[in-house]
Order: sequence, then structure tokens, then C-alpha cells
Amino acid sequence: MNKALVLGASGATGRLLVKSLLDKGVEVKAVVRKAESIANIEDSSNLLEVVEAEISSMPDEELAYVLSGCTSVFSCLGHNVSFKGIYGHPRRLVTDAVAKVARAVELGSADQKIKIVLMNTTGNSNRDIPEKPPFSQRLVIALLRLILPPHVDNEQAADVLRLQVGQSHEKLEWVIVRPDGLIDEEQVSEYDIHISPIRNPIFDAGQTSRINVADFMSELSLDTGLWTTWKGQMPVIYNRAQV
Repeated sequence: MNKALVLGASGATGRLLVKSLLDKGVEVKAVVRKAESIANIEDSSNLLEVVEAEISSMPDEELAYVLSGCTSVFSCLGHNVSFKGIYGHPRRLVTDAVAKVARAVELGSADQKIKIVLMNTTGNSNRDIPEKPPFSQRLVIALLRLILPPHVDNEQAADVLRLQVGQSHEKLEWVIVRPDGLIDEEQVSEYDIHISPIRNPIFDAGQTSRINVADFMSELSLDTGLWTTWKGQMPVIYNRAQV
């Protein structure tokens, strides 16, 4: 049976991802600071295990134990939209968590490669291709790096996978999912996946529903062909009606 570890499971997208995985028969370990934060997620099949822990302070060895038996790891971690969440600590929440997962996997003895799926943003260019956004976008992103620590965190978290884990790791494979402007919808709708942004994420952003992000991320862990198509890449997801 597929078993997934979800970081950021109590967030707006993380909760939808947990539900999507459970609905598809995946056993889920959800790491949250407080168990009651996801107490109302429906789990009629008893596939959900809640791990109450602070990922930023969890020792690598403890995370390796939690990871035991998991075939995939999902990160929907992000910074709260508040002054403290944006400018307070930990400023490298996502980066440090992804790096810790990579170290924990190294400590484990999985008999197959573990898949890491990181939720990121279209504002972070894929420098493996490389993408060449217009000057106006590059200028704004350069300013964001100076004034918004969460943007730098997103870039550095992706770099952990791109540069440190790389494309030929013995124990890890990865996909970095980049939604555009996030919106809330109740149902999964049609969506499109692109290798790079087809809109300017600063001045002409499209829309991506959180539930569609959750559906795509969960499908990556289950659909072998989909994973083969996108592993080691940074696909962009848009709601179909918006492109």
C-alpha cells in the first residue's frame, strides 16, 4: 500500500491534499503542531495517522523513524500571512524542512526511491532549463528577494532538490509543483500542466485552485507515467478556464 508523509497538513492546501490522498486509498501520516488542527478531516477508512510535532525542531533520526514505510513525502509548508509569519522566525521553514527530509531519507533503509513533491510558486523560475522571464518580472522578483523572506525560502527550498539532491540520487526523486495565483474552489476542475509559466506571474497571473493543486500532487504519487513525465522538473499548474 502507498503511504505518504504530509508536511504542512493543516494548511489551506495541505488539508485538501490529505483528503485527496485518503480518498484515493493512500495511507497518510500528517505532521502538524496540534492534532486538533485537522481533527475534522473525514477518514472513514482509518488511513490517517496524525503526528503531532514541530518539523523545525524534530531531530533527523526522529523524522527518519516517522518516514519508515513511506513511499512519498509532500510539503505544503508555507509562512503565515502576518507580520510575524513573513518576517519572524523560522525564515527558512520550507528550506530547512526539505533538507531535513533529504537527510532523514539518507538515514533510512527504504527498498525503493522515495518521491518528494514540493509545493512552490510560479514566482520561482526553473533555473535548470533555464527560464527567461521578462525584465519587468525579474526586477520585481529581485525586489521580493530583498523584502519578502518567504520568497527566498521558496527559492532555496527548490534549490535543495535541484542542486543538492539532483537528478540521480540513490534514494530520492522529486517534483516541484508551481501553482499560479491560488484560489479556493470546492471541487476538482480541469487543469493544465506546463513545463514553464505561460503567463507573467507578477503582472498577468492566472489562477490555480488549491483543490486542483492537491489533486495533481496526489496523482503524482500514484500515476507512474505522470511521475516519469515530471520527475526532476518544476511543472506549472493552471486552472484550464484561465489560460
